[in-house]
Amino acid sequence: MPVAITTRWLAIARRHPSAWLLGAQLIAVLLYPALDDTAGGRAALGMFGMAVLGLALWVVQRSPLGTWLALLLAIPSVVFSLAGALLDRSALLTTAQLLESLLYFYTAGALIAYMLQDHKVTRDELFAAGATFTLLAWAFAFAFAVCQQWYPGSFQGTGGGAQRTWMELLYLSFSLLSGVGLSDVVPLHPQARALVMLEQFSGVMYVALVVSRLVGLTMLRRM
Repeated sequence: MPVAITTRWLAIARRHPSAWLLGAQLIAVLLYPALDDTAGGRAALGMFGMAVLGLALWVVQRSPLGTWLALLLAIPSVVFSLAGALLDRSALLTTAQLLESLLYFYTAGALIAYMLQDHKVTRDELFAAGATFTLLAWAFAFAFAVCQQWYPGSFQGTGGGAQRTWMELLYLSFSLLSGVGLSDVVPLHPQARALVMLEQFSGVMYVALVVSRLVGLTMLRRM
């Protein structure tokens, strides 16, 4: 009986990898506030982040774009992240964040290509729509983190200080991508404002081109 249950769950996982990626990212949103304040918590988040990277690579396999570029970004990202944490070198961590940003952008693009490759809307593609949104939010949050390392004081928040926390940057990213604009973090440096404008544009175009297409195809299937 346990073997049958395990086999069933593995089959579901293979059919809906985007759901696992989306679920992992939403769980991470809940974990960050509780674990980001301690060294042990940050280490746990780092391990969880690597698991999310693994899920991202798994999801990319279903895309027509392939996995070789994702691997070229993911492997150095993990190496730089571990080296930066062990050696306490901010430059290494910044490099890891840059690579992670590029990886999440690539994975989001791969999922969009996966959703656009045919005129059928599967359940996994609906999960992919949500996963793509969170991937873009993560990608821009990492880009913001790199920006504030390269240009100190890029973002100003209510907490004071020159550097914003990861949770603040992720909150800003979700606010911009969703179009609600409720963040209390403000971009000050021109480079930061350029990134913010790119994310605002990406959020509008994602809804206009990708989500609307999925909704339209779903409605046509039911007619």
